[in-house]
Amino acid sequence: MFSKKMVMIVGVIVLIAVNIIVLSVSNRRYQSYGPGRIAISLIAPFQEAVSRSIRFVKDIWFHYFFLVETAKENDNYKKALSHAVKRNNLHKEFKLSNIRLRSLLNFQKTITNKVIAAEVIGKDPSPWFKTIMINRGEDDGVEKGAAVVIPQGIVGQVAEVSVHNSKVLLIIDHNSAVDALVQRTRARGIIKGGFADRCLFKYVLRKKGVAVGDTVVSSGLDGVFLKGLPVGHVSDVIKPASGIFQEVSVTPCVDFEKLEEVLVVLNPKKHKFQSEQ
Repeated sequence: MFSKKMVMIVGVIVLIAVNIIVLSVSNRRYQSYGPGRIAISLIAPFQEAVSRSIRFVKDIWFHYFFLVETAKENDNYKKALSHAVKRNNLHKEFKLSNIRLRSLLNFQKTITNKVIAAEVIGKDPSPWFKTIMINRGEDDGVEKGAAVVIPQGIVGQVAEVSVHNSKVLLIIDHNSAVDALVQRTRARGIIKGGFADRCLFKYVLRKKGVAVGDTVVSSGLDGVFLKGLPVGHVSDVIKPASGIFQEVSVTPCVDFEKLEEVLVVLNPKKHKFQSEQ
């Protein structure tokens, strides 16, 4: 089968050849005689049609090449734009990463204990467990029970350790427990994982003052987290008519959905993993 391109070329050649033959014959036979004029009047419309056809084919041909070149240029522009967008995104990621790492470095200077930075490399997909994986392990000095923090607040506690990686139990997990207190009134209790990425502030005496908006910080009495680290803010308080304790909900300071880098406190005072069933 002939391609469309080949058929178009052959058609143009045939039309040009026919036009040349007709013009040659008419010029030789009918230059100044009466019959020649008649023949010219008969042949002229055909020649005009042939000429128009040739011009039409030529226009199509040139437009075809123009469109091909334009399409190539568009493809090149699209590729260049795609590369530029990728480079721009990489620059933005580097900038954001530098901001986060600089914040971690500044926060690290305020901690007396030795810490090491780690990158979050995984997250437990199960809705029942709130854990993350980090790229630091035994070879880096990480031990089970170590505190994991960021400048915004407490992240959790190392639950399992391998040679190069560790699993961190987040404070929003129901197995987690952090000894904490209300910064304003010093009311003390235990922060445990609750629901919808919130925490429950349990065992807070009903007579203690707790209000929505109060800041909750670590007490330091559990031997894991340094005293005064931010935990969250009180989002709801229910004081029952009877009973010893009040029901307090806390929204964590840490946005666990955006967690990318953390600090692990090495050589914790207490190596026992804290959990409550």
